[in-house]
Amino acid sequence: MTTATLDQLRAGQLAGARQLKLACGLTEFPREIFDLADTLEVLDLSGNALTSLPDDLPRLSRLRILFASQNPFTELPPMLGECASLSMVGFKSNRIRHVPASALPPQLRWLILTDNEVETLPPELGARPQLQKLMLAGNRLRTLPETMAACSRLELLRISANAFDALPDWLLKLPRLAWLAYAGNPFNAAREHAATAHAPVPDIDWHSLALGQTLGEGASGVIHRATRLLKDGHPAQAVAVKLFKGAVTSDGLPDLEMAACLQAGQHPNLIPVLGRIAGHPLDEHGLVMALVDPAFGNLAGPPSLDSCTRDVYAADVRFDWASALRIARGIASAAQHLHGRGIMHGDLYAHNILHDGAGHALLGDFGAASFHDADDAALAGALEQIEVRAFGCLLEELAQRAIQASDARVDALDALVADCLGECVGKRPSFAAIIERLDALV
Repeated sequence: MTTATLDQLRAGQLAGARQLKLACGLTEFPREIFDLADTLEVLDLSGNALTSLPDDLPRLSRLRILFASQNPFTELPPMLGECASLSMVGFKSNRIRHVPASALPPQLRWLILTDNEVETLPPELGARPQLQKLMLAGNRLRTLPETMAACSRLELLRISANAFDALPDWLLKLPRLAWLAYAGNPFNAAREHAATAHAPVPDIDWHSLALGQTLGEGASGVIHRATRLLKDGHPAQAVAVKLFKGAVTSDGLPDLEMAACLQAGQHPNLIPVLGRIAGHPLDEHGLVMALVDPAFGNLAGPPSLDSCTRDVYAADVRFDWASALRIARGIASAAQHLHGRGIMHGDLYAHNILHDGAGHALLGDFGAASFHDADDAALAGALEQIEVRAFGCLLEELAQRAIQASDARVDALDALVADCLGECVGKRPSFAAIIERLDALV
């Protein structure tokens, strides 16, 4: 979406626009926006100095998506609940403390309140039947309304970096929950500290690293190509270096992402972590990882505003049967390995998977990872079965794009997808059982 100017809006040059983005230091809502009421569907007012919206905002009757991140709002505007078509609301990195029930649109599907000061949520949140994605990381929440047990369509929940003393029991029974992140809460602090303090990888001196080109940048950090200078006559080693940012992300805290990477250990379908950086002159945290072959690329793109929770694939993506099964088995094996080490990935998505076109896959991005007690069978089993649903979404996407075999294996794969996606959480298969069934389909 292209950023427009206030002059363009006032001159009538944006007539008929369906999307509008204004980032020009606004302190008041420009009334000229109402001239677009017959067409405007997406409004982005992020990066301004707004503290309120007009009471007659519902005049924008076609408005489906509203972003107002990086503004100094202290309350989620109450009139949002009167916007009949509004389904996506994003107020990240404001100063919001109060979320009135009146601010919740009836068609609410996706709510972003990341990095605010929210202490409580209204029970009416549980009466929003379309709610699918809820992002609450970086607030002051101690609990969630019990009424949310009725949120049967909720698929993605981020409650990292809050003040929870426990996970709500009902949360583990939500029929469609697949992507859950809860790191950085008091009930898990000791386990997270231990994971960081006793990481099974060595420290690597910052001064032995020579950074090169930037390979990528995400919410939690920047990845560089680098050269590691080794001692004792060994040749220099090409590596990747990830330097973490300090700010809370949509998924949680970068330091806890690093802890999960360290605790994950070695597995053929995970990117190897060689060590953590020590002696950085600015005390930045970072990891040294194996450099992934450039032949690997992302399996898919992240969800769009319309797809909400499902990844977006290129229209021409197809996999032969063997490669699709190899990708699926590799990721299931990685997930089984992680849960065995008390780690829930929390973001098991195709866009976080690299593959080489021949079925070899690498699961990355631990930004939403959370720790749990692997010896607590009930809790560990419930968390695994939540992640199994995420895997079921991935498996369904692979199956839809696989060049299918013309025998009973197709039906068997469809049955496995259905079992992974089953809405009775306790009846979903374990990753160990999934691997057995995939092996039978080769």
